Parts: sequence; structure tokens; C-alpha cells
Amino acid sequence: MRTLTSLLFLLLCLGTMAADDFDSIPLFRYRITLRDKDNNTYSVDKPEQFLSHKAIERRKRHNIAIDEEDLPLSQTYVDGIAGRGFKVISGSKWNNTLLVSSTDSTLINDVIDLDYVTDITCVGEWIYKTHRHDKAKRRNNIKTHNDSVPENGTYGAAFFQIRQLNGIPLHNSGYRGDGMTIAIIDGGFLNADVIPAFKNTRIAGTKDMVGIGDDIFQEHRHGMQVLSCIGMNDRYRFVGTAPEASFWLIRSEETNGEQAVEEDNWAAAVEFADSVGADIINSSLGYSKFQNDEMSVKYHELDGKTHLISRTASKIASKGMILCNSAGNDGNKTWKKIGVPADANDILTVGAVSMTGTIATFSSVGDTQDHRVKPDICAMGVNACVMSPGGTLTTANGTSFSSPILTGLVACLWQALPKLNAYQIMDAIRQSGNSYEHPNNVYGYGIPDFQKAYNIGKEIMERQ
Repeated sequence: MRTLTSLLFLLLCLGTMAADDFDSIPLFRYRITLRDKDNNTYSVDKPEQFLSHKAIERRKRHNIAIDEEDLPLSQTYVDGIAGRGFKVISGSKWNNTLLVSSTDSTLINDVIDLDYVTDITCVGEWIYKTHRHDKAKRRNNIKTHNDSVPENGTYGAAFFQIRQLNGIPLHNSGYRGDGMTIAIIDGGFLNADVIPAFKNTRIAGTKDMVGIGDDIFQEHRHGMQVLSCIGMNDRYRFVGTAPEASFWLIRSEETNGEQAVEEDNWAAAVEFADSVGADIINSSLGYSKFQNDEMSVKYHELDGKTHLISRTASKIASKGMILCNSAGNDGNKTWKKIGVPADANDILTVGAVSMTGTIATFSSVGDTQDHRVKPDICAMGVNACVMSPGGTLTTANGTSFSSPILTGLVACLWQALPKLNAYQIMDAIRQSGNSYEHPNNVYGYGIPDFQKAYNIGKEIMERQ
């Protein structure tokens, strides 16, 4: 049965049609939940048809079975819905949902009664204005850097954010992320393709899950700055926490406003990261308030399973990956709490501290509705070193940056301890926190010590 809330929201969407605009695209987005995966052309016996070799090898390494949940959506169902005039944007294999788009809100009437559709939710409605920036013009705006960088050895301006986590010993032992694949899910990676300082950053590929078709390097600086915290490899100027890792850059964030479709985009991005063989995902994204308040997060929903985005995040470790997600920046606002998917089970939710280890006033607090410790741990998110869109060094505040700073060292730790699974790596990191014996809803388990985490993990690995 379709939920009453979904149908009421659907009727609201049907009754509201935005006016056309010569430089805009009126869009309606719908999440369609499918009954099953019958008539599937794929089989779990041939995973190479829908998962990369690296993804399959990751599953084998950690003894993780590939099951029906991993199968793509039934193409028969997808074609049946697309044939009614919808553009297919993406889908979630793990949730068996399809995300579609249309400029005509009345078309959904043709889908409501299909026997393989169990629920329909309108998750987005807006006038989308495009924002494109020519690559040549973007390159011309890049400045020749003349930063005044402190004498901090090869790490340059990033020295303190790595030292705080005691990550330098891992690097000195040769664990700098080589062989590890990190997916960054964000809202855009403006100028990461033209800033000279990124020339040594290993970008394996890009993907846009938003469905508009814009180049991810043309949109929004946020993801580029997140990438710089991890993947920058500019000796004596700026070295990130995993300078030798490879990166998939995935855009999921709609920059035209916060709507529930962000959850669908994010879920599709996670599953894409899984399919290309990512080991670790950084998501400096989180949601609590949507433009349609009926879809906004409620405190009692912070349980890791109510919202689609959190259900998806809670599955990630079981697929052999680790998610590092920012706690959020609402600590000094009315909401105060973490959002979604920071409430998910079996992830590392990251709060922000200053260089001296003091919690940032903006860092969102826990715990979850079911009283799990959140955030899990903290890293530097006050005056964190990041790259500017103009190619110069700058600083920024936010759990958006504490999360990737931690992510890189998670990759280095897992490189050093490859026989441990996602749960064991995360547990070792939590146990290394300076508040592990007395966790709370502000610091979680505290600031991790990655040399200590390595020693804990090595003991576990030796006992296996």
C-alpha cells in the first residue's frame, strides 16, 4: 500500500506547476519504490556485469557475499516508467527505488496504478537555473600562488591538522594511501581540474548524480576544498592526509535548494562508489531541514533507519566500505543536533575541534534517538587549511573539513592493516580517541591517535 503521506505530498506537487523561464528548466522529481526485482537480466552469479573488478575483489577480501540487494533494478520496470514520459535520473539498488524527473507534473498519474509500484513520493520541485563556467575562463582566473607558508616541513600549511591526529608516523612508515580508493560525495569541485596544485592528485574519475549534465568542475567550491584536505600533494606547501590515494569525485548535492531529492542523489552516489571499488567514502553533507517541511528531519527520526539516506549509510560497512560523514554545523543554531546521514549505524561521524582540541561551537551534537554515541570522533575543523578556487591557500571552518582530514588517515590506516574489515578499523579508531573511556554527545570518543589505532589494529590482525 502506498503511504498516505506520500500521496498527500504527491497531490500537492500535482497542483503546483512553476512557470517556464527562458534560462531555466522547471523540474519535478519523484522517488518511485518498486515491488521487487523480478525479470532481472542480471544475476548474482555474474557480478562482473554490474560491479567492477576492484569492487568484487574488495567483497572477496572481506568474505562479503553479493546478493539480490546488489542487483540493479528490474529493467522491465524502469523501461515501463520511462516509457510514460519520465527521464530516469538514477536509482537505488539497495532500497529498490527509482528516481525520475519530468517537466509535466500530470504524467505521474500514469504511474500510480502500476502493479509493480508500491510507493511514490515527490522529492523535489523547483525552477533549475543553470550555472556554467567556461574552462578557459576558469583557468585564466587561477592565480600564481605566492602564499606565505610556515616552515612546517614537507606538510606545509597542513602540518597541524595531521599532527593533531598523530598521522605523521603512518606516513613515515610508507602508508600514504597508495592503493586505496576514496570517493568524495559533494556538491561540486570547482576548478580542481585547472588549479596547478592538484597536478599530483590522483583523480580516477568523476560522476554527476544530480542529473542536470553540468561538469562537476564548473559547480561549487566545497567539494574541491574537501578534496584538498585529503589529496593535495604539493610538498612544502600543502600535503593532505592521504596524498597517494586515488579519488572518485561524485556530485550529489543540488545547489539550487535543499529538497528531499538530496537523499536519493546521495544514495545513488554511494552505490556508484561501491560499484567502482571505493574503499572509503567522505561525505561532508548532512540534512535536517528541507524546503518542504513535511520532509524535514524530526528529532525522533535520528535512528539510522527512518530516512532513506541514513538507511543507505547504515549498509555501507556491510558492503566492505567505511563512510566518514561530517557531524554538521548546527551546534550553535536552533537545531543543534546531528542530521542525516550522520545518525547512521556503523559509520564514523566526525565533529570539529580547534588546533588546541577545543570543540567548535558550531559542531553538531548527538546522541542519536536510540542513544548511540555521536559524533564518533573529532578532528580539526577550525581554521583548517584548504585550497581556494583561485589556487591559493586559505582556511575554512566546518565539520565539512574535519571529516576529510580524518578520512585520509582512515585510508592510510586501512592500507597498513589490510586484513581488518570496516568494523574493526572503525573500532580501532574509536578506541584510540582521547575520550574513549568517557564518551559524550559533544566530543564522542574524542580526538583519535592514529599511531595508537595502528597498534590496536595490529594486535587484532595478529590474533586472526
